[in-house]
Amino acid sequence: MIVILSKDISPHDKEMARIYLKDRGFSVREQNFGEDAILGAIGKGVVDIRELGILPGVERVAATSKPYELASRETQSEDTIVTVGSVKIGGSRITVIAGPCAVESREQIRETAERVRESGAVILRGGAYKPRTSPYAFQGLGMKGLEFMKEAGEALNMPIVTEIVSTELADQIKDLTDMFQIGARNMQNFELLKKAGSLGKPVLLKRGPSATMEEWLMAAEYLLASGTKDVVLCERGIRTFETYTRNTLDISAIPVVKDLCHLPVIVDPSHAVGIRNKVAPAALAAIAAGADGLTVEVHPRPDTALSDGMQSLYPEQFERLMRDIEALAPVVGKELLRTPKTTVAAPGRSDVPPDAPDTRRNVENLPIAFSGESGAYAEQALMRVFGDDAHRVSLPSFKAVFDAALEGSVSAGVIPIENSLAGSIHENYDLFLRYPDIAIVGELKLRIMHCLIADERATIDGISIVRSHPQGFDQCREFLNKHLDWQLEPYANTASAVASIAREGAVKVAAIAGEAAAKAFGLKALKTGIETNPQNYTRFAIIARKAGDKAPVPPSLGSDQPNKASLVFSVSDEPGSLFICLKILSDKGLNLSKLESRPIQGRPWEYLFYIDVNLPQNTDVFNSAIEELKAKTRDFHFLGTYRAAR
Repeated sequence: MIVILSKDISPHDKEMARIYLKDRGFSVREQNFGEDAILGAIGKGVVDIRELGILPGVERVAATSKPYELASRETQSEDTIVTVGSVKIGGSRITVIAGPCAVESREQIRETAERVRESGAVILRGGAYKPRTSPYAFQGLGMKGLEFMKEAGEALNMPIVTEIVSTELADQIKDLTDMFQIGARNMQNFELLKKAGSLGKPVLLKRGPSATMEEWLMAAEYLLASGTKDVVLCERGIRTFETYTRNTLDISAIPVVKDLCHLPVIVDPSHAVGIRNKVAPAALAAIAAGADGLTVEVHPRPDTALSDGMQSLYPEQFERLMRDIEALAPVVGKELLRTPKTTVAAPGRSDVPPDAPDTRRNVENLPIAFSGESGAYAEQALMRVFGDDAHRVSLPSFKAVFDAALEGSVSAGVIPIENSLAGSIHENYDLFLRYPDIAIVGELKLRIMHCLIADERATIDGISIVRSHPQGFDQCREFLNKHLDWQLEPYANTASAVASIAREGAVKVAAIAGEAAAKAFGLKALKTGIETNPQNYTRFAIIARKAGDKAPVPPSLGSDQPNKASLVFSVSDEPGSLFICLKILSDKGLNLSKLESRPIQGRPWEYLFYIDVNLPQNTDVFNSAIEELKAKTRDFHFLGTYRAAR
């Protein structure tokens, strides 16, 4: 049973509610879930819910139908996002944990950490204490191994997770690890669960090889009831009659458990299949099924690994897997999480030279801007890049986003620049020319899934007016052609169209927008998936004000090497002028990923060329090409270098 307390409850009333429950045979645990403070009443006590509900400071009482009360979605409808150091697990981003099965030496864990970090892993895993089936197998380096892993994690700004194998060791390792792992063999070691939970650290809970989903969730309940609120569930395969693979990956557990509870669910494909070349397909299947992340075993030399070498990926295989995840993520409505590779110095830190240039302008404390209202596609893109809990501000227009970035009132802005069906959004490309001090610092590709949204009382037959951004109409033309009697009203953005219906209480008016906008304004989707082509993606640019020659990269974007640049220029009106420019890029071995022309405003029959270039590893080659281009072009604008979504 869950007792939700009012936000203004006094300490006295809270203690009275606690005593009331204890006197009736319950064990009571206070926790915070989202914005709500709750008392979890656990046990076989007896109480009159009506009497409990009228106690001072009690807002409501929720009697759950599940034995795992604290983990149940009946207790908390919103997904929990678990924070591990600087990394968040859950929400709209995919978090990847990687590292060796066991720490074998300082050099081995550091080399592995560097390789997986370079490929995009954000948490380092590794076993210091190894529970093994055979007493003669390698059991780990113990505390020395944990010290090696902590050292590697701190050097690369990676939180670490390691397995806790006994209650006696818990207090010894708690200050050396950022997250405990409860291994599959210990999932029902209840004393260990209680001890790990009582220490308040995040816990990665692996499913036992023969455990049902309910037993798995009950183990999570032990952790939550013991004190921690940060639990991540890990599906790592169960034991079945099949013997070809090490275990059988229960893909169905991912959507089922995410429906039953609010905790994030990740997958360990390495232990699930136990065969190196089968790990990547299993990992991608897990992402497609809705997993919030992966934990993958990687070793620089798997053939000589002291533990689980057969299922450990070579670093090159892991890098390819990360690229595949990055490509798949937008299809399932998520984004691969990346974090800065070095710790960002906090303002005023004594180890920063007083005369050092402040290239970041303390951007961490400023919001990120988007155009539109709550539920806009730009807001969804923002949350994919910066996290669901990112400090954000909505502005009335794309120009307002540029203005805010220029003024420094926001750390960054998110704007759409191209759609896979409707083409470039020229309004925003034109804004780059009007705001030369604004640069592109990042990119995201978001899958656009349109819905017909209306009031709860509305029906499709009763609709007479449909509102949306003009591109929303274009992207749903096939659906709209079936309703030629509908009047189309263009709006500045899709979310504003939805908001107008909510404000007016209109019943005969619908909007074309994303389902998130419907939820934001309490409306319903009359029909989903109305876009003409399901391969409908919008490319969003992350913009920021330049500091000197470069724009500071917001820490949430990470610090990966840029792999793309955007340029704009015009050429003289003479034969071969554009060819000469393209030949410069070709001769330097630079690949164009976009070339588009756009009329120059106020100069009839003259055109600007918008170019995206893939950056080489050798930046000197690119810089040389830019200098040659400047000499051969007019109206040259450099829009920025950034890490492009693959």
